[in-house]
Amino acid sequence: MLFLGFSSGLPILLVFSTLSVWLVKAGVNRSTITLFSWAGFAYAFKYMWSPLVDNLRLPVFQKFGHRKSWLLMSQIMIIASLLFTASSDPSKSIIFTAIGITFVAFSSATQDIVIDAFRIESAPQKYQGALSSMYIAGYRLAMLTSGAGSLWLASYLGAEVYNVRVWQIVYLFMTSLMLVGILTALFSSEPKIKRSRIIKINYHFKFFIVFILAILGFLFLYSSINNPFSKEEILNKFLFATLRILLCFILSGIIVWIFILTKFISMKDTKHIYIKPITNFTNRYGKFAISILLLIGLYRIADVVMGVIANVFYLEKGFNINEIATYSKFFGVFATIFGGFLGGIFALKFGTMRALFLGALIAAASNLLFAWLAVAPISIKFLIVVITADNISSGFAGAAFVVYLSGLTSIKFTATQYALFSSIMLFLPKLIAGYSGSWVDIMGYANFFTLTAILGIPVLLMIIWISKVAPIKN
Repeated sequence: MLFLGFSSGLPILLVFSTLSVWLVKAGVNRSTITLFSWAGFAYAFKYMWSPLVDNLRLPVFQKFGHRKSWLLMSQIMIIASLLFTASSDPSKSIIFTAIGITFVAFSSATQDIVIDAFRIESAPQKYQGALSSMYIAGYRLAMLTSGAGSLWLASYLGAEVYNVRVWQIVYLFMTSLMLVGILTALFSSEPKIKRSRIIKINYHFKFFIVFILAILGFLFLYSSINNPFSKEEILNKFLFATLRILLCFILSGIIVWIFILTKFISMKDTKHIYIKPITNFTNRYGKFAISILLLIGLYRIADVVMGVIANVFYLEKGFNINEIATYSKFFGVFATIFGGFLGGIFALKFGTMRALFLGALIAAASNLLFAWLAVAPISIKFLIVVITADNISSGFAGAAFVVYLSGLTSIKFTATQYALFSSIMLFLPKLIAGYSGSWVDIMGYANFFTLTAILGIPVLLMIIWISKVAPIKN
């Protein structure tokens, strides 16, 4: 799990944090940079294709087993997407960079689906805390590599003055490190879970075709509807964007329904792979299922919304790339790992819900430190204090949350249910985060960071209530 966590964490900052520095140096404006965070919707929408990971057997790598074949395929897809991204130049044609990053995010999200299922299926629930801690440690070490490591390499190669070759070399080097994940997949044992052939062989290709068409329909409608509101009308712009995404989901559903009506795919199989994992969860938690899903959707909102613009804030505050790499990406990662171990120990000794509450509290409170840093004089000491506190709180909250989601997941629908939970976790925060640059333009950094802290208050109230009425049912 340590090495699989590394494989999972490596692409994430190449999609977000490191990419944002590249785009700043390429001369891309702040609002456009934060819109790139919407590539993260691949992580938020992964429930749409997670049933395929659970139920469809790939025609390649079959001898390695169901989970390992999907793992190897997703890792190869990440490598190909990173190579494509490395060949682009956002200062000349940002569209190719956007395409490459979108495919990186899609492939990385697929890998996350497989690894989460692999972890949950490989050991009983009592060991999930230990496995989660090792996974998070590997994940954060990878973020150290792709965050601090990539920025250090860029700084060493001369990134202060924009040169596309510098960033291409950085991304090519990071691509080579995905071999860690491939070797781990090859030498790992396939989870000993008996699987029934839910979908017949002749349905494999049909479901894949329908899935691709549904995604294309989603993308076509999304790109066809322009947001009529100006940059200053940010609330209306956000509400319209939410409506647009909902309409795109409806269109995707209609496309799937049409293929069901024409009997191209089976209604019975569709219900089993998409609907049954949901009904399994709702049957176990009854009327509290919606409340639990709402908590999942809001839990990480404070740090996700803030985190998208953190690197831009550091640069505009006056810190250089080397300082960001050293204190934010290097020491910050070790602080996050430390916080993760604290979160795991706290959950073990005092219970998951108490750990969730404390994690949400300190994660929101740490954003107030960023508000203070925004108005404070430029100081490396101040930066170290804020980054350390923020990363410890983030690691603590993340570890507690992974244990909570693992406990909610049924072993019958491992990949699908966990993907549903993590998709819900990211959807609203990522949607809001895409407008963080515009919010800063309107209210400034100090007020923006304060607002993100306030967003964490409803989460605390929900945790208190849910801990009393809806305990975990394995």
